[in-house]
Amino acid sequence: MSYIEIKNLSKVLKGTTVLSKVNLQLEKGKIYGFIGRNGSGKTMLFRAICGLIRPTEGKILIDGKELNEDISFPESVGVIIENPGFWGNYTAYENLKILSSIKNIIDDEQINSQLSRIGLDQYKKLKYKKFSLGMKQKLAIVQAIMEKPDLIVLDEPTNALDEESCNLVREMILEEKRRGATILVASHNSDDINILADKKFKIDNGLVSEIVAN
Repeated sequence: MSYIEIKNLSKVLKGTTVLSKVNLQLEKGKIYGFIGRNGSGKTMLFRAICGLIRPTEGKILIDGKELNEDISFPESVGVIIENPGFWGNYTAYENLKILSSIKNIIDDEQINSQLSRIGLDQYKKLKYKKFSLGMKQKLAIVQAIMEKPDLIVLDEPTNALDEESCNLVREMILEEKRRGATILVASHNSDDINILADKKFKIDNGLVSEIVAN
């Protein structure tokens, strides 16, 4: 059985079809890449998979449980979709500590280890509101993977990062794959998709099709 099953998924917003009869079967421990222009439906698909919007038609099953019926959200998920909400007057560590207290499954040492891994440990006393765009993106990556979720959904994970940081983030994503996570990545950076993805999909006007290598 596939880890994620999407069956005839459609979403209509204000009379416009933003997702049209999407059918996907996604397995555990693989990375799936999604490409498409702005407004093609990538973010909307990711929002639907995360339980953030209800489909107009169709079903999404995660590990055999139907979203919006058996569960409201995926039971183990890390997400970057659009702009993550962090508290401006808190440091990177303080932000992650607050978020981790919801599930309470990782400790201070694990949080600090992740911050060190991505190079934010040198800014321990800097408040989030003073972060650069690249630093904000790095913190978003850490919050998505720090609890080792089964499902990781990343919309433009290397946005605003320099080449060295892009390579580091890609390696971190591959590490999550090696431990068995299912990872969905949408990116305008072709290297992200080409380096990371086991399977690639194109989204155009809400239609999803697999890109088959020649």
